[in-house]
Amino acid sequence: MKKTLLIVEDNLILCDILERWLQKAGYRVLTAIDEPSARRKIKGNNVALVLTDVRLPEGDGISLLEWSISQGLHIPFVVMTEHASIADAVRAVKLGAKDYLPKPVHEELLMELLRGLIGLPVSVPPKKSLMKRLSGAVRETERIACRVAPLNCSVMILGPNGSGKESVAQLIQQHSGRKDKPFVAVNCGCIRGELAASEFFGHVQGAFTDAKKDTAGYFETAKGGTLFLDEIGNMPPEMQTLLLRVLQERVYCPVGSRKELEADVRILSATNEDMERAIREGRFREDLYYRLAEFEIRQPSLSECPEDILPLADFFREQHSEEIRVETSGFTEQAKISMLSHSWPGNVRELDNRIRHAVLLAVSPLLTHKDLNLNATICRTGEKCKKGLMEEAEEKELIRKILEECGGKISRVARMLGMSRPTLYKKMERYGLR
Repeated sequence: MKKTLLIVEDNLILCDILERWLQKAGYRVLTAIDEPSARRKIKGNNVALVLTDVRLPEGDGISLLEWSISQGLHIPFVVMTEHASIADAVRAVKLGAKDYLPKPVHEELLMELLRGLIGLPVSVPPKKSLMKRLSGAVRETERIACRVAPLNCSVMILGPNGSGKESVAQLIQQHSGRKDKPFVAVNCGCIRGELAASEFFGHVQGAFTDAKKDTAGYFETAKGGTLFLDEIGNMPPEMQTLLLRVLQERVYCPVGSRKELEADVRILSATNEDMERAIREGRFREDLYYRLAEFEIRQPSLSECPEDILPLADFFREQHSEEIRVETSGFTEQAKISMLSHSWPGNVRELDNRIRHAVLLAVSPLLTHKDLNLNATICRTGEKCKKGLMEEAEEKELIRKILEECGGKISRVARMLGMSRPTLYKKMERYGLR
């Protein structure tokens, strides 16, 4: 049975976006625009979690939380807040809210938070590949992932935060014999130590004070499929011991039960941690590491794949334009150069977030560097682009895109790039663009 979530938000555009995200993830969603209607929805439904704005046209999120507590409902609350009202969010947490989310709300952060707060995980079929990336480094990672996919060995995916490690896990699932079975993603950094066993193995009615019914855990939900353990380096020590036993014996018992169940899942894990260092420092069990890393794959950072930046940016722009229902047509040249010159410490996730922010705030169809909140890197007519701005792969991609937009008109392309026609011809020859 689907869990029911209540969104309390008077911004109808944001409310619609949140509702679609949550429905796509497998939740039943109710909505309300003010406190009185939210109270009615809570009274008439078995609400598992409330996601509420702090400030509402009638009433507010904090008084709704206080009312819920006074009724003895024990419903988890997550409050959403603008930066200017951060003090309200802090007050809400002190009163009993489980967490707060700053606006604009990002889908991935919201889903990670829900996984940590709600007993059952969100089980969804693997997403189709976002797009076919061009860089040699990513293509090599994907080639290796497809080769190891048919095997039933555990795989650890290494790489920086936001680089797309979960997409590699989904690719492995799609090319494995478990492709038609569940893919369950678990953020190990969001699981509290005292709840870990129940979260992973489930529990039976009466196992502890709040165990009012039998509840399946991650292993049961992923049965026959793939269990993806993200941020494995942050797994609580006590859970490491329990997980090791399950991987060795391939059986587990729900909390409060002596009945052994088969652990029929393939384990994929991911981390940005230096695992050898974590082992040396005693933060991660060496024997568990070798069980989880029968095979390792590395996902490169976005800065290692400059030729992917503009195609990914276009993909995210089209995706978010459709989702938010805003018409956009592309990026200004200055925005493209700014994206190519940015270091992207947050990798693909940062690019996605900046594009979403830009689409949301854009005042014209062409997104600018200001919309992206990036510094301007100017390349005006008659001026040379800053020396060292772009590596060859970045420069090739920029020239290709401008050639395409200018219909191959060399004089115009040369002016936009701030270089002479002979120089442009030489670069086109070198990059195979003629």
